[in-house]
Amino acid sequence: MKDKMIIFTCVTTIIGFMIAIQFQTTNEPEYRDTRNIHELRQALAMEKDRQKQLNVEMEKQIDLLYQLQQTEDVESVMGDTIDELRERAGLTEINGQGVIIDISLVFDEDYLGGPIRSIPPYLLRMLVNELNINGAKEIAIGHQRLISTSSIREANGVTLINSARVTQFPLRVRVLSDDPESLHHAIMSSQSREFFSYENFSINSTPINYVSLPAFEKPVRVRHMEIIKEE
Repeated sequence: MKDKMIIFTCVTTIIGFMIAIQFQTTNEPEYRDTRNIHELRQALAMEKDRQKQLNVEMEKQIDLLYQLQQTEDVESVMGDTIDELRERAGLTEINGQGVIIDISLVFDEDYLGGPIRSIPPYLLRMLVNELNINGAKEIAIGHQRLISTSSIREANGVTLINSARVTQFPLRVRVLSDDPESLHHAIMSSQSREFFSYENFSINSTPINYVSLPAFEKPVRVRHMEIIKEE
């Protein structure tokens, strides 16, 4: 009974926090808005999408609360919830339809630079942004799964993803998407593909019915949280 009360308190706290965030986003700003019509429409679309996501999360939490109230097997329900959260956080292997992108080196007779050790971080970040804009659900670069805390940076002239060196060529990017064909055409006609060519890289995209992405293997650092001990 005590476990149920603790779980009930946690779930209701989450729901209240989401409602507070949703209420706050509807408040009028105190400063004068100088954005044009196009920028306002973009901001409105983003807020609508954010509200939709919050509503979906609230429905999930309410459904979870209902399950906990209706069952005596609290451990099983919480176990399923933890498994779902681990999958959403990128801590499990995942597969489905998507796109495979191969990034290869291209040299021509006018190339005068030295050996290319890895792809510059700014190009990979640009590619990731365009993938997300065009409907990517999950992304893995090489053997590194990208999650919300992933970093793409440079150290001593070598690109690091999740603090791991990325130096292999061709570099394979695996992406899950609900619409692989649309994502494929978007990447093949994207601005990032043009920027890659400036740095002597070529991008080749292939839609595929089944692609598997590895789990994020490094420890996940959680900050600004503390453990509450039971009395």
